[in-house]
Order: sequence, then structure tokens, then C-alpha cells
Amino acid sequence: MKPQQILIGALLLSAAGLGAFLAFGGGREGGDVLSGYIEGEPLYPASPVAGRLVELHVQRGDVVAAGAKFFAVDPAQTQAVRDQAAAEAEAAKSLAADAQRGQRPAELGVIEAQLTASRAVLNEADTSLKRVQPLAEAGAASRAQLDSAVAARATAAANVRAIEKQLQAAKLGAREDQARAAKDRVRQAEAALGAADARLTDLSPQAPAAGRVEDVFFQPGEWVPANQPVLSFIPDDRVRLRFFAPEDSIAAYAIGAEVAFACDGCAAGLKAKITYMSPRPEFTPPVIYSREARERMVFLVEALPLSPKGLMPGQPIDVTPLRAAAK
Repeated sequence: MKPQQILIGALLLSAAGLGAFLAFGGGREGGDVLSGYIEGEPLYPASPVAGRLVELHVQRGDVVAAGAKFFAVDPAQTQAVRDQAAAEAEAAKSLAADAQRGQRPAELGVIEAQLTASRAVLNEADTSLKRVQPLAEAGAASRAQLDSAVAARATAAANVRAIEKQLQAAKLGAREDQARAAKDRVRQAEAALGAADARLTDLSPQAPAAGRVEDVFFQPGEWVPANQPVLSFIPDDRVRLRFFAPEDSIAAYAIGAEVAFACDGCAAGLKAKITYMSPRPEFTPPVIYSREARERMVFLVEALPLSPKGLMPGQPIDVTPLRAAAK
């Protein structure tokens, strides 16, 4: 057989195959559905304090319920700060209660002793801050150590001011001013305790909603830097559809409108509510092979599924097109 005959035969076979595809194989994409995919917007839980990872309650691919524990970083250092704040809060409450009962002359010496002790703490905090600050600037000390030194100095200074005000009120016999100062100190101590409690809770975060663990970056026993994500988590309420609507029917895709969609292995009758529409058109992405959609302008549309359970990020979907109203 001559080469020209072989070439002609191959062209005829190709033409026949293309005709069969256009007649039978392209119906699914031929305007009956819009192609798209599932996308998940992950969260990255992290610890605000550096420490050793002591517990890991989830693994990659786990499906968890809202409130499920993710991990825990060694709380020893943060727990000590919390205990100190609790002790200071109790001391402030005791002083406030004593101020309400009335100042006794013999107790002035007690307040003066407290003031001397608090000034000693302030001097120590000043010395510590002056030592840590240049080390932090030179990179020899961590940012967390510098922040801790600054916070300790500020707390000590506030404590000195509060006791000085209390002592002055006691000497002048200003009972109401003394009581107010004591109450202010209680509020300050309770605020510090609340912050310490919150920081301790942050060391063991929980799932804000039901979802899937996408990946895990650390294992128990490893050192976790501050603010470094320990895992990647995709909540069900952050799973959405992304598809492309043709330009000639874009008026039908209003925010809040519902669209029906389907995917392989999914339940029937799935719907999603449109939450975003791109303000700018674009050419059909290469991943969409619909012959009607090629070389046409499309708009990116995002929609939140009404029932996101079981939908996997990256999963292809078919969206039933909406029709624009006739003018």
C-alpha cells in the first residue's frame, strides 16, 4: 500500500471518530451541564506559644465533629503564668475586701511592706527587660522571651502604682478612693487571669465545625514554633463549588440563586447557593473541554452546597445551567 493511501485512510478514520464523538460522546458536555469542581478553603490551627507537641488527636484524612480536639502543646510554661495570674487576682480581691471593711492604722505597715516588695519585683523586671532586649535585637533571644519580659515589667509597674495609690489613700483616710483603687486592681488582675486562661486554651485548639483533616505537619515529640500551623483542616462550611457560567446566560446567576449539581458517587438532588460571581469575564479554562464552551467568554461562579457532607475538594462536578429570562 502506498504512503498516500495510508495517510488518506488515517484521515478518514480520524474524521469518522470525530463525528462519532460529536454525535454521541459530547452530549454530556454539550450545553446540558457546566463543568466545575469542589474547592475547600483550609484553616491552619497553630499554637501562639512555642513548645513540644505532646498530644495529636487526629491524623490526615480524619473526619471530625465540631469541638473535637486537634492537638496539645506542652502547657507547663503557660500554666505557670496562669497560676501566677490567679494568685494575683486572689490577692487583689483580698485587698479590695479589706478596703471595704476600713483601714486599720496597724495595717499601714503591711501596705508599706507590700509596696517595698512590689518595687523590688519592678526592679527585677526592669533588669530582666534590659538584659533580654539587646539579646532579642541581636537574635540571641526569641520574640516570645522579649514579649514576656515586657509584659512582666508592665505588670510589676501597674502593681506598684496600685499599691502606692492604696497607701496614699490609707494615709489620707480617703476610704472611697481606696476602695475604688482596690476594685481597679481586682479588675486588672482578673483581666490578666482571663488572658492567661485564653492563652492556655489556645495551646489545645478544637475544631470550630465539622470537617476533614487535610494534612498533619508535626508529630508528637516534635518542637512546634509559635504560630506555625500544626495541621490543615477543611471545615464543611468552607467547602464550595467553582464553575464557569457562559456569558450569554450570566444574568441568571444572581447571588443567592440556587443551582443543582451532581458528582460521581454523590447523593442525588444536590443543590448549592451562589455566593460569589466574578466581575470580570475570562476565556474558558483549558480544563473544560466542552466544544460549545471553547473560545467563549465565561464568568467564574462560586456557590456553597446546602449539604456539604461527603464532598471532596478537587472532585469534578456537573452543574445544571440556569437560563436567563427572555427580554
